[in-house]
Amino acid sequence: MIRQRTIRKEICTTGVGLHSGNRVYMNLKPAPINTGVVFIRNDLSPKTIIKADASLVHDTLLCTALVGDNGVRVSTIEHLSAALSALGIDNIFVELDSSEVPVMDGSSHPFLYLLTSAGIKEQKALKKFIKIKETVRVEDGDKWAELSPAIWGKPGFRLSLEIDFDQPAISRTNQSVSIELTANNFAKNISRARTFGFMKDIEMLRAKNLALGGTLDNAVVIDDYKVINPDGLRFDDEFVRHKMLDAIGDLYMSGSSIIGSFNAYKTGHYLNNKLIRCLLENKTAWEYVEFGGGDESGDIYSIESTLILA
Repeated sequence: MIRQRTIRKEICTTGVGLHSGNRVYMNLKPAPINTGVVFIRNDLSPKTIIKADASLVHDTLLCTALVGDNGVRVSTIEHLSAALSALGIDNIFVELDSSEVPVMDGSSHPFLYLLTSAGIKEQKALKKFIKIKETVRVEDGDKWAELSPAIWGKPGFRLSLEIDFDQPAISRTNQSVSIELTANNFAKNISRARTFGFMKDIEMLRAKNLALGGTLDNAVVIDDYKVINPDGLRFDDEFVRHKMLDAIGDLYMSGSSIIGSFNAYKTGHYLNNKLIRCLLENKTAWEYVEFGGGDESGDIYSIESTLILA
């Protein structure tokens, strides 16, 4: 039996917005069944609520940003969303006093720590999964991404992703990765991979009021030939692992965990969102399913605290 999940207690943190450079206070709160992931801008009067929803993603330039009907936005949600997806958290309130989720160290690892510290609580209602029935594919030039039905017997989500950067520091690394999305796999193999950027782009980005909060403490920075962070990379293939992290977060804008396969080449926030929108619009390509008995739940959301705390 797989039930909906929220967190057991409130937990808060502070950090800096990657693009805004603003100090951000964030409070995570338990939410009732069937709430979804809901962002609340506490700095506005009245408070503004924006639900995590693929149709509300209206900006994908270097992040995933939700924009409400009134133009209020919440940016850089993908790293938190990836952690929520991996832990199977369906319902949560995310209160912010700024327009951006804090970047923390540029990965999902701090969010996993916060969420597991708050505790995971199963709720009375059954969890709804999106089961892929037909392949849906989107393309943009030579870039593509697709969701297809699972070819194995138990519920799960398998992802394969390939990037292709003709840049010495990246091209020397493995540029493809595959994973079955479980909490433990995500914690050990994906969650610590940091966002990355190029030194040559920094001046241009800051002229556009982007990357104002970026530092070597929250991003991997690459010059013409090498990684300039003193401690180097956390994984030999950290670049593609972070792209996988982003994809997991972006795909959770579907509003439910997915049963099926995701495959992509050179995908990014724009294409990930386009894929989810196309899926949801194609009503024959998917269905909601629940698991109300037996041992179908398996181990997809179990997590050992030592993996997070290490």
